[in-house]
Amino acid sequence: MGDIVNLRIARKRRDRDDKVRLAEENRVRHGRTKAEKSRDRAEADKLASHVDAHRRDPDSSE
Repeated sequence: MGDIVNLRIARKRRDRDDKVRLAEENRVRHGRTKAEKSRDRAEADKLASHVDAHRRDPDSSE
């Protein structure tokens, strides 16, 4: 004879596992690593400082 299984608990466990699997797929599909974020941030800072360095009037912040 098999073990007695509470169907409500089994369904909740299955739904929870499905949510975890979907979250992992979304992290892979849409996520960016910390290195990618910091690289993009550094690149944006470098570009902004380059533009600021070439302004004709250094006092204006437009």
